[in-house]
Parts: sequence; structure tokens; C-alpha cells
Amino acid sequence: MKILLVGMNHRTAPVEVRERFSVADPAPWLEKLLRSTELEEVVLISTCNRVEVLATARRLEGARHRLEAFFLRELGAELESPLRPEALYTHVDRDAVRHLFRVASSLDSMVVGEPQILGQVKDAYRASVETSASGAVLNRLFANAFQTAKRVRTETAIAARPVSVARVAVDLARQIFETLEGKRALLVGAGEMIELALDTLRGAGLSSVKVANRTPARALALAQRYSASPHGLSDLPELLRGSDVVLTSLAAERPLLDRALFERAMQGRREPVFAIDLGVPRNIASDVASLDGVYLYDVDDLSGVAEINAEQRQHEAARAGAIVDEAVERFDGWLAALRAAPTIRQLRERAQAVREQELDKALRKLELDEGGRRVLEALSHAIVNKILHAPVSKLRASAERDEGIAYLETIRELFALDDPTAPGAEGETEVGDPE
Repeated sequence: MKILLVGMNHRTAPVEVRERFSVADPAPWLEKLLRSTELEEVVLISTCNRVEVLATARRLEGARHRLEAFFLRELGAELESPLRPEALYTHVDRDAVRHLFRVASSLDSMVVGEPQILGQVKDAYRASVETSASGAVLNRLFANAFQTAKRVRTETAIAARPVSVARVAVDLARQIFETLEGKRALLVGAGEMIELALDTLRGAGLSSVKVANRTPARALALAQRYSASPHGLSDLPELLRGSDVVLTSLAAERPLLDRALFERAMQGRREPVFAIDLGVPRNIASDVASLDGVYLYDVDDLSGVAEINAEQRQHEAARAGAIVDEAVERFDGWLAALRAAPTIRQLRERAQAVREQELDKALRKLELDEGGRRVLEALSHAIVNKILHAPVSKLRASAERDEGIAYLETIRELFALDDPTAPGAEGETEVGDPE
């Protein structure tokens, strides 16, 4: 059994590429991947900063080709130019486990320590469970990832002052305007990112806030909690004209705010407009950035501000990394023990098959009564058990240590367990791939 992760993130692909691979509903894609003979279990994680597929497979190369084809020819089917090879990364086994643990613990985020990613990973795993795409291995893996993330947050100070992408965006707005007092803000969306930004804006002294959302009821619920005014998306042209700060984070296939809309909003206006687009796919058309008086930033533009955050948290990130490494070792041990079980079972079955064959030959040559037959059969059982006791015990004892895989491969080779012509292999049922 192999664990494989293929994906892209904010370090390997810009937002204009990532948005083309963004997945709003993973269920149809999970079902399609499950129909692949190369994959056994699958989880698809899609956030504003990453799109990753984590899978288990019996054969590594076939699974790798399937996932690469999934990105290049399915998710990226409408990409105008070929995807750069370096945009995709691949992690196998322990590296894949470590990567997931770091992602869930917010050590691989653009803003180290940001709290939203754990919820997003949980949502991705929940979607996989609901689609029956996750099984024994990934269930155990994600349970360990969530436990590791909890340890990182409770045993280190990496989340002592929670910092989110939304908070970084608001900090950048402060730098642009020096003060937010007296400024007017428009927030498009009503999800967690918008709520975090709204809370931060209120704390920064901004008094006038308007919330626009596709579902008016959600805009109303959010606006009531923060004394803001709720609106529908049809109000965007009018709302934009009266806003100094615009922050968007809404699930949409194409930009909601285009250049023409901003051009009309800027007519007769002297004050600049600071726009932050946290949507992936983007909510604001990229050519808006060329308009005079409009300062447009997307999620990738916030990375410079986020680097300061990363430097401040470097020490805590090192402590968190040690927790992740410890968790990786524990999971690796469990996986090694899981891989050892089919080999132990096959070794016993092969030995018992040989014993039965040789016993049958002997009994046909000997004239024994029932008592004698039972004695000879018990003797053959005892011999097989005593011969197998030492290698099986050694394999079990070492399964959760580094030498476990080496012992596993050695036993399979010495006892010819992968040779269908070896004695005792006749009629043997297929056993899990030792990989």
C-alpha cells in the first residue's frame, strides 16, 4: 500500500493558475477518481492557496500517472497554456504524511499559524467520507492529522495571536490609508474569511461597513452581529461608488466586479479605492489594477506581508515541526504494522499448504490408524509453528521501527512469497501488495 499526494499551492502556482483548478464541490471528482483502477482511497483538498489530492494505491507509478492526468487533462482541461511541470509537486508515503500534517497544523500556510486551514481540511475529509472515498488508511491518517494540529495549537505559541489572511489584508489596508477611521468598507461574501475581516475592521476603528452576499439572509445574519448594513449582489454598483475599502471572498466561477463597474465607481472620485480579492477563483477582474486610483491586491500579493509573520513565528514553527515529526513516526509505525499483516498471513498460509501437501504424501505411504494419523498431523503442525515463530515474532516486533520494511522485503524474498510457482503457492488467493 502506497500513500501518494499530488497538488499545487501558492508557492508553485500563481492565483491565475490555481483558480482554474479550484473545486467547489469535490463529490463528483472523488467519484470519478474512485472509478480509476489505480486508486483505492481519495481525499481532495481545495482552498484559496492549494489544490491537492491524497490517495492510497497498490501500484505507485500507475497512481502517479492517474493523478497527474487528473490535474492536467481534467481539472486543467480549460487552461489556455500548458501547465508548467514545476507547478505540480508529488509526495510519497512518509513525505505525503508529513506534508498533510504540516498543512493541517498551518505550518505550510501563506500565513503561518492561520486558523482557517484546519477547518478546510476537515471539510475536505468529511466530503470524502460522505462519498465513501476514504477508507481504513486515510481515516487513520486524517484522524492523526487532526490530533497533530491540536497538539501544535495547544503545546506551542504558534496560534497565540491568531493571524489569518483576512487579518493580513486589513493590516495592509492600514498601511495604505494610515488610519481606517472614517473610511467606508464593502465586504462581498458572508463566510468565515469575511467575518474575520469584518471583526478586524471594526477593531481598527472603521465605522461604516456594508456586507453584500448572494444569499441576503446570510448577509443579514452577519451584518446584525457587527452593526453593518446587509445587501444583495444586485446592489454592488451603488455600493462600490461609496466604498474606500473593498474586500471580497465569494465562491464564483468568474469575476463579479469587472473593470467597467470600477470605472463607473471612480468617475468624479478623488479618493483612492483599496481592493483586496481573497477569492479563488478571483472575484475582481485583474485588469482593474490598471485603473488610476485603484489599488488591487489578490491572495498572492499578501505573501510579502505574510513573510513578516513567518519570521516572527519561526521559533514556534520549529517546535511545531518537532511535534509533526513525532506524529509522522507514529503513523509510519502503524502503517508498517499494517503492511506486515498480509505478509505474515501469506507466510503462514504458504507454510501450511506445504505441510498439508507433504503430510498427504506421507500418509498415503504409511498404513496408520486414526490415532497415528492424528499424531503425525500434530507433529507437522508443531514443526511449522516452531520454524515460523522466530521470523514472525521478529517481523511483528520490528514492524513499527525503521528496520521493519527491510525485514518485510527480506522475508518475502527468502520465502519466495511473490513467486506463484513456489511450493505451496498453488491455489493461493491474492494477497495485498507488500509495497
